[in-house]
Amino acid sequence: MTDSSLFITEGRPLLQKTASTYLERSDEERIRYIKGSRWVSYDAAQKILIRLEDLLQYPKSHRMPNLLIVGETNSGKTLLAKYFCKRHPSQNDPASEAANIPVMYIQAPISPDEGRFYNAILDLLFAPYKPSDRADRKQAQVIKLLRVVGLKMLIIDEIQHILAGAMAKQRIFLNLIKYLGNELQIPIVGIGVREAFRAIQTDPQLSNRFRVVTLSPWKFGEPFKDLLRTFESTLPLHHPSYLEEETLANKILALTDGYIGEISGLLTSAAEHAIKTGRERIDKKVLDQIDWIPPAERRTEPVDI
Repeated sequence: MTDSSLFITEGRPLLQKTASTYLERSDEERIRYIKGSRWVSYDAAQKILIRLEDLLQYPKSHRMPNLLIVGETNSGKTLLAKYFCKRHPSQNDPASEAANIPVMYIQAPISPDEGRFYNAILDLLFAPYKPSDRADRKQAQVIKLLRVVGLKMLIIDEIQHILAGAMAKQRIFLNLIKYLGNELQIPIVGIGVREAFRAIQTDPQLSNRFRVVTLSPWKFGEPFKDLLRTFESTLPLHHPSYLEEETLANKILALTDGYIGEISGLLTSAAEHAIKTGRERIDKKVLDQIDWIPPAERRTEPVDI
């Protein structure tokens, strides 16, 4: 996790403290650091994190509130969820028979298969089981173990996979989600693309318990400029880039369609190129040289050249 404290290096904008320590390191070390996973805070993500914290502390009841986080691919949903999990890691208790796991993150199976879903949870818990066992036996084992580890929140990513099965299997999987929430009295957090909203809406009882929040693509404006300043503060380049400058910011927006995952990937590639070429800043020339293809163009039919 990146140290978010900032300070001024002479002649350049604010740098995060950890990034500043890399300024005098070798090119290879700086590139390795830039390619590493770093959390970049922004207002929409902070609001969702506050909601997740509130859910985590919610008193147990027979009708727990849930949350559905919706956004397109590369909108930062999964990174946000994993960052939240890092803030609430599992902890070993020598006096207990098992570790304490406040938050569990799991991906939904590629089709609404309750057996596979339970298998995935049991694998995360390092629990022995028979893959051939009936789903109800696995369910009982999962409920027992999740109580033992003190689970307080279950996060299910790619929840739109529910729609990949027949209607009967979809209903079974949705009932599974309801049952886990009711039996354990914990909030369920679903994450997915826009189809995830349609998946949850197929069950009126379940949809009433899910509050929906959306991570939308970025648009040009002061919040986007603030985001670019934050990104620049994590990049140990010897010269300032001033990414928030209007012409450069608009180019970054056009190359990424406003998706934060794309922005992160673009700036990582650009910073690496800036170091390797000795330019030590991200500018229009660097962005042109890395041959970045905007996501919308990647989805078009390939053309022979």
